[in-house]
Amino acid sequence: MRYFIKRAAHAVVTLVSVATITFALFRLMPGNPAQAMRAQFEADMEAGGGTADPEVLDAMVEQHTGFDPEQPWYVQYGEYLQDIILYQDFGHSYFYNEPVFDILFTAMPWSVFISVYGLALGYTTNILLGAAMAYKEGSRFDNYTTLLATFLNSVPYYVGAILFLAFFGYELGLFPTGGRYNTDLQTGLNVRFMASISYHAVLPIMSSFIVGFGGGALSMRGNSIRILGEDYLRVARLRGISSTRIATRYVARNAILPLYTQMMIGIAAVFSSSVLLEFIFTYPGVGWYTYDAVMRRDYPLLMGSFLFFTIVTLIGILIAEFTYGLVDPRIGSGDHSESY
Repeated sequence: MRYFIKRAAHAVVTLVSVATITFALFRLMPGNPAQAMRAQFEADMEAGGGTADPEVLDAMVEQHTGFDPEQPWYVQYGEYLQDIILYQDFGHSYFYNEPVFDILFTAMPWSVFISVYGLALGYTTNILLGAAMAYKEGSRFDNYTTLLATFLNSVPYYVGAILFLAFFGYELGLFPTGGRYNTDLQTGLNVRFMASISYHAVLPIMSSFIVGFGGGALSMRGNSIRILGEDYLRVARLRGISSTRIATRYVARNAILPLYTQMMIGIAAVFSSSVLLEFIFTYPGVGWYTYDAVMRRDYPLLMGSFLFFTIVTLIGILIAEFTYGLVDPRIGSGDHSESY
């Protein structure tokens, strides 16, 4: 229990630290974003024939940023942390004129959909392919597959996304080139709408698949080859244990352990890669809104996106640390190793 409490406390400290950095960056950015936002509001009001009341301008800036620019910085910082932790208030988007939390909360399931499916597909393929490469070590299949995995591992995901979009989307016209679903269909739990969601997600998922493919297969191959040379496997063969049981219970189970932590931490990498991936496919998820916030200088939305990616990363790390003992019972919960 002490181990879990300690890890959860580390996660909270990390989250507060990132929130502090985003708060400081917002104040230290060139041109002072809060003042620039205030000037923009003032220009919009004057262009509409209204009077720029300083109190109204300060209230508008406070609504969008979450803190009053006229207050001391430490008061602003305290209110900023209070709004984030207690009320999940990340401010108000300047461009969309909606709460940042609502925008990200609505977009999050779409990012989770393409990212998690791409990651799961990539690591499942890695495990199966890596095990087959180790079993056929030194064969032509092993050599060619190793060369292919090395090549794909060196290809950036956005290059793969552009190639998929250009070839399968524009050249062959097999898949849609943008959007999350066909807007002409009635939304809801019906077959046509769900099929449209899957159809539009094929290319983003395949591009996300490249992020986790290649390196994992090579890691699985190396782990399997190393374990195949262990003495306890020779003893298992001498005891007459079947090859299937050796492959599944001894080799695969031990070789997959290093990939487990890599996969959980890789969730953060897949989500961060979604910034360009969703922009390429015009797929309005969290990554698309993050890129859009950068281009439009929508600082409240940008700050909220940074915090979102931090939370996703922390959740992935915590899940890996809390469940690793279930995957590998030999390490326990971590209390014993930290007692020395």
